[in-house]
Amino acid sequence: MSKQGPRWTQTWLGGVRSAGFDLGYPGERLGLPEAGSGSIAGWGRRIGALVIDWMICTWAIAQLILRINPVETPWAPVLIFALQYLLLVALMGQTFGHRLMGIRVAAMDGRSPRLLPVLVRTALLCLAIPALIADRDHRGVHDRVSNTMVVRM
Repeated sequence: MSKQGPRWTQTWLGGVRSAGFDLGYPGERLGLPEAGSGSIAGWGRRIGALVIDWMICTWAIAQLILRINPVETPWAPVLIFALQYLLLVALMGQTFGHRLMGIRVAAMDGRSPRLLPVLVRTALLCLAIPALIADRDHRGVHDRVSNTMVVRM
C-alpha cells in the first residue's frame, strides 16, 4: 500500500479524475465554451438564483402582497413560484434570480426556450427531485426532458 492509501479511497475522495478518468468540463459534450458567456452555469449560481426566486415568492409576494401564510397554505408559494417562473422564463428566458446571478435558461440551440418546454421544465422543477438528479453537464432531469440548459450570460 502506498503512502496515499488504496486506489478506491483516492477515487472516492478525489472523484473520477483522480482515478484516471477525464470527463472534460461541464458543457464540453454540448459544444459550449469552458468559461465565460455561453458556458454551463455552475451549481453556485443556479442555487443562488433558486434561493432568490424562492424568497421573492414566499416572502415578498405571498406574505407581503397577498398576505398568505406559507405555514397555513404551504402550496401557495409553490404555485406563485411556478407562475412567476413560467412567465418570466417563457417571456425573457430568465427569472429575477437568474438575472441577478448572471445566468439564463436556453434551448439546446442557444435560443430562448419555447413555452411548452418551459411549462414541462417548471412542473418538474417544482417537484424538486428531478432537479437534484443531474448529469456531468449540470443538466437535471428537468433540463434534459425539456431539452434546455442553464448558461452564463
